Amino acid sequence: MNEKILRQRSKFLSLVLRHQPETIGIHLDTEGWTDVQTLLQQMIKHRNPLKLQELIEVVENNDKKRFQLSEDHSKIRAVQGHSTHHVQREYSAITPPDMLYHGTATRFVDDILEQGLISGQRHHVHLSADLITATKVGQRHGKVVIFRINTQQMQQDGFKFYQAENGVWLTEKVPSHYLSLMSK
Repeated sequence: MNEKILRQRSKFLSLVLRHQPETIGIHLDTEGWTDVQTLLQQMIKHRNPLKLQELIEVVENNDKKRFQLSEDHSKIRAVQGHSTHHVQREYSAITPPDMLYHGTATRFVDDILEQGLISGQRHHVHLSADLITATKVGQRHGKVVIFRINTQQMQQDGFKFYQAENGVWLTEKVPSHYLSLMSK
């Protein structure tokens, strides 16, 4: 599968596995799983056919490792980033690195400094363990700005942190006093 088609398939899977499963008539359980055969059948019905081997290729080659197949390849899910209310992934709280990072665009800086990082329609705020990843995330939105998060203090103050299977760090919110602006 060429790179362009791989990106298109990944984008479509993000839509139906993270945000709008009803678009193609699939159901996600509370952990985000759906049946692979049902997904493939519904994709055919909605003029977006995909074979099992192609689905496996999308999962394995997704640069952000957004998707996870069950060991027997009978189920698939997005590992984080859900905005559907009935998906409530259960992550185990773990100790984060002392600092995590959040990349965004300059146009969001004032709002973030005022209200902190909020999850918006998603279940969690997404944070990066390194500056390279945070920069890549921020570049999607415009001129990049990086915030450093004092996770050590947040954890001491009772905030919980989780890590998705793809390495993305998650928390419910980051109040502004735990943030420091690294660049603008």
